[in-house]
Amino acid sequence: MCHAYIIYSRDLDRYYVGSSCDDLHVRLRKHNSNHSGFTGKASDWKYVYHQEFDFRNSAEILERKIKGRGARRFLQDLTGSD
Repeated sequence: MCHAYIIYSRDLDRYYVGSSCDDLHVRLRKHNSNHSGFTGKASDWKYVYHQEFDFRNSAEILERKIKGRGARRFLQDLTGSD
């Protein structure tokens, strides 16, 4: 299974959008590890949204859609809040 997901860091007050066919727990540990990428700037990332797909391509399509809309707006659209 593959996933499109949004994670949130309270320390940075930022969202990160991605997709992966890795186990979600393993992927989150990678985001929270000390590395040189964007998510390496914080270690408090939490999943706020994920959707499962049978194919990588489908997860990547949703990832691009979310990035185009913006994670905050995408989540607001889902919940109907401002």
